Amino acid sequence: MAKIILVDDELTMVQMVAEVLRADGHEVFPFTNYAGVVEALATQHPDLVVTDLYLDKTRPGGHEILKKARALSPPPAVIVISGLGTVEDAVKAMKFGAFDFLRKPFNLDELKLCVRRALSYTEAVAENTQLRKELRRQYRFSQIIGANAAMQEVFRIVERVADTDTTVLVLGESGTGKELVARALHYNSRRATCPFVPLNCSALPENLLESELFGHRKGAFTGAIADKDGLFHEANGGTIFLDEIGTMPAQLQSRLLRVLQEKEVRRVGDNTPSQVDVRVIAATNEKLEELMKSGRFREDLYYRLNVVNVQLPALRERADDIPMLAAHFLKDKVHLRSGKPFRLTQRALDTLVAYPWPGNVRELGNAIERAVVLTDGPLIRARDLPPALQKYAPVDDGLEDQQAAETTAPVGANISPDAAPIVTSPTGAPAAAAAPHDDIPVTSGTIVPLKKFIRDHELNYLRQVLNRTNGDKEEAARLLDVSLATLYRKLAEEGE
Repeated sequence: MAKIILVDDELTMVQMVAEVLRADGHEVFPFTNYAGVVEALATQHPDLVVTDLYLDKTRPGGHEILKKARALSPPPAVIVISGLGTVEDAVKAMKFGAFDFLRKPFNLDELKLCVRRALSYTEAVAENTQLRKELRRQYRFSQIIGANAAMQEVFRIVERVADTDTTVLVLGESGTGKELVARALHYNSRRATCPFVPLNCSALPENLLESELFGHRKGAFTGAIADKDGLFHEANGGTIFLDEIGTMPAQLQSRLLRVLQEKEVRRVGDNTPSQVDVRVIAATNEKLEELMKSGRFREDLYYRLNVVNVQLPALRERADDIPMLAAHFLKDKVHLRSGKPFRLTQRALDTLVAYPWPGNVRELGNAIERAVVLTDGPLIRARDLPPALQKYAPVDDGLEDQQAAETTAPVGANISPDAAPIVTSPTGAPAAAAAPHDDIPVTSGTIVPLKKFIRDHELNYLRQVLNRTNGDKEEAARLLDVSLATLYRKLAEEGE
């Protein structure tokens, strides 16, 4: 069940405890002195360490084992046992990361219970770590899709400010992906292991919003039947995302300003503030400058929030990204009866590019989802798209069923090493990818400017590396020994 390293200078104790633990199905590695334990820690990758505190009755060798065990990645749980230890020893062991401290003589059932609890804790920590890794992968920069110049500027800013504590204001129309940017900022920062707490400020009335944000004391108002911590306390150490910040009532704006200035929160009905360490990311689809002029938004709060702003373009302003986004939304979707992946006809793709998308990327995702559900085969036609889009469809030439469109593989997609990436034109229509110049005989008819030759070879090499990493740009940048911003810039220069 689990690998356990057992250390005690009393041989009979080691034999007895090892026998009990093995009877429960564990793999036990017993030691009676310090020698050999360090090597076992490195080679056996234990789930649990049970160690005596004083191995030679004079020096606390168990403390050294505890520190070395907790320095491993991932660290095993450690149970410290001792017949000589004092309360101070127990406190010191817990301070160094021990899961529990048992005094000799102890009941074997007590030890078994402690072992079960320690292993359950280790399993929970490992599961939590894995979930957080999945979140980091899900919200890495490469999941924000777009090759448009405006999106490249978004990537540049997000990369630069992610691992800082700077307050960020994300601006953009509804559906442009403001929360996705906020999550990318959080999960690519040193705060990634702490909570990300989102709140839509327009979703709650003023009295409930105040309680949700700052918490309240029991009896502070009707219905406050117990003390309650607010979302700022919940997000302590992490990030709070305040969406639709322009709808926040004036009274709460002043309280938020104090949080930003003083890093302290006072619950409703409480006279004593408490310190919080929270990064604030705010977002809005409104023009805050106009709200300031009308007196509905505090000027001092605006400047506190607008330390760095990220402006997300509307989808109609980056129509050249639509084929890439469509490919992203179709990724991993397979027609149930045929088992084939869904594809768009060229006419359907042209329709998507021509539509103005008032609901932005969210509306595009919904349109693709609707088409997947309603189409009668793996080929999505213009008539499978929502009615609002169909009036933007090109004239039907009767050949739509034979004209499947090629869409750009989105960032993070699995790209076949043998498939040449398709570059889209500014209108969204596929254009021929730049052909590599490998093994070209140098004749007067094939000579090209040196800069173009180098650029084309560089682009071909970047594609090969991205194919190797399955589109993971962070990993590609690491292998190429360049910054992620440099990789994005080089790809943007070529429309990738």
